[in-house]
Amino acid sequence: MKSVAILGAGAAGLCLAKNFLQAGFSDLTVFEIGTEIGGMWCYENDSGESSAYKTLHINTSRSVTAFHDLPFDDDVQYFPDHWDMHRYLIRYAQHFGVTPKIQFTSRIVDVRPDFEPNKAAPRWLVETESGDVRAFDTVVAATGHLSVPNHVPTFSEDFAGEYVHSHHYREPAPFVGKKVCIVGVGNSALDISGDICATSPRCVLVARSGALIMPKLLFGIPGTELSMMIQRPWLPGWLRRKLLRGLAYLAHGDQTKLGFLPMTERTHATSNGTIINDVAYRRVEVKHEIDSIDGTTIRFSDGSEDQFDTLIAATGYRIDLPFIARDIVPLENNRLNLYKRMVQPGWPGLYFAGFFNTDTALNMVFERQARWICAIETGAAVLPSAAQMEDDIQRKNEWVRKYYKHTDRHTLEEEHVPYLRELQRSLKAMYASARRTQHAPNTG
Repeated sequence: MKSVAILGAGAAGLCLAKNFLQAGFSDLTVFEIGTEIGGMWCYENDSGESSAYKTLHINTSRSVTAFHDLPFDDDVQYFPDHWDMHRYLIRYAQHFGVTPKIQFTSRIVDVRPDFEPNKAAPRWLVETESGDVRAFDTVVAATGHLSVPNHVPTFSEDFAGEYVHSHHYREPAPFVGKKVCIVGVGNSALDISGDICATSPRCVLVARSGALIMPKLLFGIPGTELSMMIQRPWLPGWLRRKLLRGLAYLAHGDQTKLGFLPMTERTHATSNGTIINDVAYRRVEVKHEIDSIDGTTIRFSDGSEDQFDTLIAATGYRIDLPFIARDIVPLENNRLNLYKRMVQPGWPGLYFAGFFNTDTALNMVFERQARWICAIETGAAVLPSAAQMEDDIQRKNEWVRKYYKHTDRHTLEEEHVPYLRELQRSLKAMYASARRTQHAPNTG
């Protein structure tokens, strides 16, 4: 039986470990940097990797967020907060026997091959910060991509006041009475503006691109449960997107009348329960772009300017894989060229899980990725050739460039309906390939 190393005890790593254990892989170790299960959902995680803030709630309802084989407790709120998520992931790890497999306080500093590709079976050496080196047949990196802030130099270097990236934002108390400018229009930016605006003499939200803001509740029903009724594989993509925009319009009307830009590229919906009212009540003012920064004076694209005490940049994150060499896994312009977001062609036994941005509950996609990887490692499925995988990666990159904004932040975009369909179809083809290999006559 193969030995397996999983890097990270967040939601993706726990889901992978559970699936590997159920597939019969008993020689399994989950390496975790800190002392806690849950990754980013552990508030103030001693790993230093969590970006959770005090008021954070997940954007998908509990029924959509839960793994398929373990529901949330009945008393958990519609939209679980980070404490709910942390407790749930601890229970998930205990329920499926993952907890004893976790090796805490184990920062990985190097993952390197101990084999020649195409000449020997995969064997990977995993080295921890303490100097311990162990060999594994399979390594899956589930370390996430939301721990290294993407700093825009114009903001971080030019602003003379207090500069904070959203990764380090925790609670609104330090910003009471301060003029605050928040850059971004994603979930974190909207949440933070809602936290701060009630006690700020001026709170400006710089929405540099169009946004589709979905309601948390509509007709008393969680918005994500309504949207999941729309996200059906048999509905054409254009119709799914049109129906989602219709749902947002039904709740909020024309969002451009509140100052938000129209959408010119595809974007994943954000979910927020207060931002529309905050803007309508003028607690939050929407601007489109920052033209220049001079000390603490910020000048906007509409010609207005003001002095601000604090600039909060909700400008996303950089992919960070410090434990693996770039000649093994290239990382350029914040882009990982992985087959189906998981496999680096030419390096069997090495996988990456959770390196995507999607429009639904992450746990749903983690489960599909885990099953896909396990099928390959059990031998039930066989990967395509390196050339075939490279062609597929190129098509994916072209798709992202065609439909999404051309920034480093948008290299990991996936719409979950077509992506899950891709995984299903590719897995079916890999099962067929494995059967052909098993039944091929031995001419040796």
